[in-house]
Amino acid sequence: MIDKVLIVSGIAASLLSPSAQATVFSERPEVKQFVDEMHAEHQIDREHMLTALSQIESSDEIIKRISTPAEALSWDKYRKIFLGPERINDGVKFWQEHYTTLQQAEKHYGVPAQYIVAIIGVESFYGKHGGKYPVLQALATLAFDYPPRAPFFRSELKQYFLLTMEQGLDPLALKGSYAGAMGTPQFIASSYRNYAVDFDGSGQIDLINNTSHAIGSVGNYFKVHGWQAGHPVAYKVHTKGAKLHALPIAAKNNPVPEIELAKIKEHGVTIKDKIHDHSAKVALLEFQGSDQEKEYWLGLKNFYVITRYNRSSNYAMAVYQLSQELARLRKEYSAKGK
Repeated sequence: MIDKVLIVSGIAASLLSPSAQATVFSERPEVKQFVDEMHAEHQIDREHMLTALSQIESSDEIIKRISTPAEALSWDKYRKIFLGPERINDGVKFWQEHYTTLQQAEKHYGVPAQYIVAIIGVESFYGKHGGKYPVLQALATLAFDYPPRAPFFRSELKQYFLLTMEQGLDPLALKGSYAGAMGTPQFIASSYRNYAVDFDGSGQIDLINNTSHAIGSVGNYFKVHGWQAGHPVAYKVHTKGAKLHALPIAAKNNPVPEIELAKIKEHGVTIKDKIHDHSAKVALLEFQGSDQEKEYWLGLKNFYVITRYNRSSNYAMAVYQLSQELARLRKEYSAKGK
């Protein structure tokens, strides 16, 4: 899980100088300064950090991956990645296998099981794709060789060293996404430290190997970020005429719900879903559907909460639609006694 969608086009491996590519991190002055800061702020042993950083170099591949994220795709292409039959079928199986834990999480955090399953399905294909990149290498590469987001990733590198110290883990041992996200729910280090929970009372939080912890942690993440139990996530919009275009389209990387629903309905909009709260505020979302046609949706507070996991509207809509497909198919299976 990462704030992946401050998309910077045209930035690739060329950001790395030849000297940066050829030099282990521990030999670079800016990295030594970082180590000194960590020691001064958190009393982490310098040699511990330098020993780990002496075994990794910058990765061109990681720079290339973060410069071309899937979230930059048009909605019709992005949707196909996460709404295929295999991901839907495996999600229902995951739901059934972990039914009791999911029910407990739903009751405790107020987040319906299908959304927790959908997040895990989008992030790691239900734990099967946890990532192939050494987390330390990913974070160090982005902290020191990716200027557009260097401050964010330096902060995450600090959080990662703190996390591994607290958990008694080898910082070189963990693998994750190209942006340093880890485990079944793909938490970045700061989220791991702040929102991960020991959901089965085992005594130590483990998002890599413990599915109960992953399920509980996703539920906790949503609750902490303002999930409204029992409230909808999004409404499909049907439009007539051009009055809709007088309204502001929400930013794709931060769809804040700030338009009154009553105002939306004054602009030639039909909502077929049952309205939960006529006083709610919404974000007007525009997606490129098939055949270049535009789709319009209204994102409510819970849609915005999903974007706290990943700020892309594409991402949140994929989670929402996958959750609906999971709930639909599971209901079909239940009706058939499966």
